[in-house]
Amino acid sequence: MSIVDIYDVVGGNERVSRMDVLRPYRSRIEELDEALAGIVAERLRVCAEVAVVKKAEGIPMMQPQRVEAVCAAYALRGRELGVSESFMRGLAMLLIDEACRLEDEIIEAGAPPSR
Repeated sequence: MSIVDIYDVVGGNERVSRMDVLRPYRSRIEELDEALAGIVAERLRVCAEVAVVKKAEGIPMMQPQRVEAVCAAYALRGRELGVSESFMRGLAMLLIDEACRLEDEIIEAGAPPSR
């Protein structure tokens, strides 16, 4: 049977495609993705505020010890939550890379952050 085959819904006569059974899961994933995007945007807004402080105080943008601490914390959270530590480190690095780009833009160019 292929994924596009039709089957009877248990307890009723309604017929739906096999893909329809995924609809509630996909809906929940979309809700989570929206929340996640909002959290990432808020994190980057805070990073922009940090960049303004770094610029005002003459603090270097790159803080290697902070990068490692954030990556280690993400890996630990991953382990505690049953998510791959490697994936969580990679996620941390994606967030850090974007934060560094944003901070560079603010500190070096003095420009407002791009959206």
